[in-house]
Amino acid sequence: MEKIFNKLVRDKIPEIIEANGEIARCRILDKQEFKAELEKKLFEEYNEVLESAGNERVEELADMLEILKALAEVEGSNLEQVIQVAEEKAKKRGAFEKRIFLEKTIKQDK
Repeated sequence: MEKIFNKLVRDKIPEIIEANGEIARCRILDKQEFKAELEKKLFEEYNEVLESAGNERVEELADMLEILKALAEVEGSNLEQVIQVAEEKAKKRGAFEKRIFLEKTIKQDK
């Protein structure tokens, strides 16, 4: 019986599949395909984060972080640089600690 996946998987997944007595048919993506598949995977993990809670949510956030790390590397960067940019933005514009929800702005006549 075949199962079709056609999706990006973590590096050790083929080994795990074969250890379970199945055959894993895989191919190596080129850089452009890899980037596109990472973007799809990010969206997939985003939905899984929204659908999860508690420890399961932490697991899904960890998956999302791994994808962000890979996307940063595809762009010639790394996770540490992404975190540094996030910290700089937080200094300039703030973070999300105060839970502010902007409802609207009103332009005042001068």
